[in-house]
Amino acid sequence: MSLMLINDETYGHDVKSINKHRDKTFEDKKALDLFISDIDEFIELYIKPYKYVFIDEFHYAKQGGSKLKYIFDTSKAKLFISGSSSIDLTVQAVEYLVGRIFVFSLFPLDFEEFLSFRSPILLKFYQKNKIKLNNHSKNELALLSKTTAEQLKKYFQEYVIFGGYPRVVLSESQEEKKQVLKNIYNTYFLREVKDILGLVDDYKLSQMVKALALQIGGLIEYQEIANVSGLSYQTVKGYLNFLNKTFIAFFVKPYFSNKRTEIVKNPRVYFFDTGLRNYIANDFRMLDSRTDDGCLLENGLAMQLVKQDIDFNFWRTKQQFEIDFIVSLSGSQKIAIEVKKDAKLSNINTRATKEFSVKYPNIPIFFCGFKEFQKAKDFIFIPLF
Repeated sequence: MSLMLINDETYGHDVKSINKHRDKTFEDKKALDLFISDIDEFIELYIKPYKYVFIDEFHYAKQGGSKLKYIFDTSKAKLFISGSSSIDLTVQAVEYLVGRIFVFSLFPLDFEEFLSFRSPILLKFYQKNKIKLNNHSKNELALLSKTTAEQLKKYFQEYVIFGGYPRVVLSESQEEKKQVLKNIYNTYFLREVKDILGLVDDYKLSQMVKALALQIGGLIEYQEIANVSGLSYQTVKGYLNFLNKTFIAFFVKPYFSNKRTEIVKNPRVYFFDTGLRNYIANDFRMLDSRTDDGCLLENGLAMQLVKQDIDFNFWRTKQQFEIDFIVSLSGSQKIAIEVKKDAKLSNINTRATKEFSVKYPNIPIFFCGFKEFQKAKDFIFIPLF
């Protein structure tokens, strides 16, 4: 995960055409120390001789934003700045660089990108037939042959089990995928947790992360997490923000119109990458062999919405009737989405859907099924994959 800052004069250039560049990482302590202590010498050595400069791990440069501004204002080099965390970049760099940068969050692969890595043939079919949520109609169902559907299901299952980190997707065996995820997790705790939070003992935070991994799609109960992890209530809230800023987990707020009958405060938790989540939960079983299959599929769809920059909430009443996602489309248009492993009539015509339809008659409900899906007069079915 990176946050990249791009000098606005560079935007639109074809990076492949760069023929004179320099890359540097601030894991190189000599370069980092020079950047901090003598910015003019750093410019002479690393900036002026080059047309394009790439600096990775920029979050190691404490209070580096003002120095970046100085480089922008005094040199002609085009700078590409990346880091594994958004914290220092957004707080200490962006505030100095308004009007001078473009900011990009680079997420793990979405399912379409995943297919481009794993099956270019299926990718073409997927791109041609995928259903757009902002252009839906009743009884809309993708025209999939049984063979194609089974192939897509196979790849979508792999996607939600092992996630979308490119190095993981490119790994040939399941054991290699697990090893890469282990390395990503360990690196996170070595770099982000120890360097940014300054934690010598990260056991309590790791317990908190594991507790979250075991309740994806569930409501955050702050005191319960505090009890499990041994952290204070306020520390839990601060660490949840840290997990969001370092692209480990994100939190979805409730949708409501009546504070008396609907949940209005506690968010739900999802992980940016289900492969990392499954490593933390120590569970890489296939969907048919696990009890959290529905929650995992729900997180898989949540990842898709986040990576497409789509705003969404969830709906839940104090009587515990709930709808998984309330998605905001163009203008004031909204749709509701229920994720089901088996989207059969017996699984969807529930008290919750009836209650929601009565309360919000203008918000259509989509049912996304993984294993089975079918047409019905009053419902909109879409294959989850």
